[in-house]
Amino acid sequence: MVTVNSAINAHKILVSPIVVALMWHFHNWTAAAFLYLGLHGTYTLLWLIKQAVYADKRFAQPIPLWIGLFTPFLPLMAYMIGPYLLISEHTTPPNWIFAAATFLVILGVFLHYVSDAQKFFVLRVRNGLIEDGLFARTRNPNYLGELLIYGGFVLASWHWQPALVLAGWFLYFVRNMRRKDKSMSRRPEFTAYEQHTGMLFPALGSRKAT
Repeated sequence: MVTVNSAINAHKILVSPIVVALMWHFHNWTAAAFLYLGLHGTYTLLWLIKQAVYADKRFAQPIPLWIGLFTPFLPLMAYMIGPYLLISEHTTPPNWIFAAATFLVILGVFLHYVSDAQKFFVLRVRNGLIEDGLFARTRNPNYLGELLIYGGFVLASWHWQPALVLAGWFLYFVRNMRRKDKSMSRRPEFTAYEQHTGMLFPALGSRKAT
């Protein structure tokens, strides 16, 4: 038996060794390869720190090893298509990619990890909706952050195929966000909360509930 968290952690831990192995195998020590290694490697380190300090309790339940392998480990490993293509093809991205990819990853890490911390520590004190902080304008700042992070990785790889992997995960996130809305809708205060928040992107003003 394993947990969902341990399956995710296994993927994260393997990222940097795999990228370094690809760089060695394909004799690619370019700035673009090191950019990818630095961005994804730092994200991995921060993820492991987050897991040690405030892991998501939803993913702590034990599951059979084969389930952990097929979901989420292998779907997450599909993200390795990006660094493989970047490094094996000796791709040279445009200079602006170095700034854009770094911007997306840093912004995404902030949204993802800070909102997870807010949710974790608030729910230790009280139950109910979280309507302030990063949740004041979007109901899912953590998912928005994760999409920005991997969007940055897609940009850094400078290839269209990793975007297909991200699109698949985006559809999975949308399903989860809808389930979350359905669960929260049982609370009487949800209707008012929904009016001034976006499901993913921050709402700029009040809107009618749908």
